[in-house]
Amino acid sequence: MNEKRLIPSLIIAASLVVLLMITFGNQEEVSGTDFPEYRIVAHAMGGINELPYTNTFEAFIANYEQGTRLFETDLLLTGDGKLVARHEWTTHMSEMLGQLEILPANKQGVVLNYREFMNTPIQGMYSPLDWEMILDLLQHYPDAYIVTDTKEADPVLMIKEFEILTEAASRRDPALLERIIPQIYSRSMLAQIHEIHPFSHVIYTLYESQDSDQEVIDFVKDSGVDVTMPENRVTRKFVKALKNSGARVYVHTINDVQQIQKLSRMGVDGFYTDFVAENDLNPIHR
Repeated sequence: MNEKRLIPSLIIAASLVVLLMITFGNQEEVSGTDFPEYRIVAHAMGGINELPYTNTFEAFIANYEQGTRLFETDLLLTGDGKLVARHEWTTHMSEMLGQLEILPANKQGVVLNYREFMNTPIQGMYSPLDWEMILDLLQHYPDAYIVTDTKEADPVLMIKEFEILTEAASRRDPALLERIIPQIYSRSMLAQIHEIHPFSHVIYTLYESQDSDQEVIDFVKDSGVDVTMPENRVTRKFVKALKNSGARVYVHTINDVQQIQKLSRMGVDGFYTDFVAENDLNPIHR
């Protein structure tokens, strides 16, 4: 085996051993807190050592240890149809993740197969996650929740993603589905995912939506979904109307505690972030 390929394979193998030891070792029983009480959503499993978008096992652990319990993860399908935690299949992303020295030129900026993805560590040291490993984490940490960011634009592939994740969770323990919170990108997507499973909690993300504020408010009243939006869409009036309609309101992606404090005073409930942990907000009171 090529030396460049051998080293990542050994790193991944070692990480998997550690994951299995953690997952199947002595587990501490945690009663858990209902997810609406949390203010932080770790974006792409949260940053680690100032690196965003890693979607890695180590990022989950580092942020969990800082009190974070809500974890957003990007999900894509590999070339052979496996569900994995990856933001995008671009050369730019491979560069951000420090993978250009490991991936051959013809594998940069293309959809990887499952084995290629799992054998290519992030920054040479962090462990990529597939959906089964994410379920391992949910089973070991019973007070953690996963917010899905399914990246497939094709509706057929998006539905396949939800079919895979729902089947895998149901096979292990149907109760896991109570701690999986889908993000939807349009009002019509809600019916599509509910045909697969009636998820208890859903978050409507507005960064791609052309809906007016009133259309979003009416949808919240009809469906009971929560809402997340980019900062440039936040107004005190819109936030108040959403909350009066029953939604919990999130803003993404905010990495400054002072800005979180400002938005919190406007009524925003939670924040997607790369580098702020739940424990960092303990002094904040609205």
